Amino acid sequence: MRDADIRRLGAANLLCLASVVLSAVVPAFFLDGFTVLGTHLTWLCVCSVCVGTLSVILCLVLKPSLSPKRSSWANKISRFLKCCIYFFMSCILFHAIIVLYGAPLIESVTETFLFAVLLSTFTTLQCLCMLGPNIQAWIRVFSKNGATSIWENSLQITTTCSILGAWFGAFPIPLDWDRPWQVWPISCSLGATFGYVAGLIIAPLWIHWNRKQLTYKSR
Repeated sequence: MRDADIRRLGAANLLCLASVVLSAVVPAFFLDGFTVLGTHLTWLCVCSVCVGTLSVILCLVLKPSLSPKRSSWANKISRFLKCCIYFFMSCILFHAIIVLYGAPLIESVTETFLFAVLLSTFTTLQCLCMLGPNIQAWIRVFSKNGATSIWENSLQITTTCSILGAWFGAFPIPLDWDRPWQVWPISCSLGATFGYVAGLIIAPLWIHWNRKQLTYKSR
């Protein structure tokens, strides 16, 4: 494993981390009264767009999973449309799962769906950029010892941290602290964001620390 690959991964993750930070800071210069807590729905949209756009750009520039075979424009368009459908289905699925875990079914539908979009951006979109609309590849990567590159290891870590962060973020909601950040879905979305950021930091550090033990086989 080359140190240059780890540095590329670290640089890409730092850019993604910067996009999260900028999504909370830059809009305040253009939108009156913008704050992460006060205008949380707006921030959910801005953060999803910023992280999603940068993820796609990094995928096109770095090409971590570039196939040696050239595909036709028809195949590329078909792949793009499948990715869009998979992302939308992921948003619906996350929305349903969040409701099953106790989110309001009828009330706060917009809040719940935007949170599902954010969670899909941190998880599903990353898988689509890395692996494409290939469910078998997704299953392989998230199985034990299924990663075949440092990029897939990073995908494992950031996805897991995002979901765990969202789950832990739900713990303070039922407590009677009467804090503004306990309003649905602020604590969960912040938890998912902190989890995603933590994954971006942990992934290259963990890979660098274990680089001598990591061996990859092409599959």
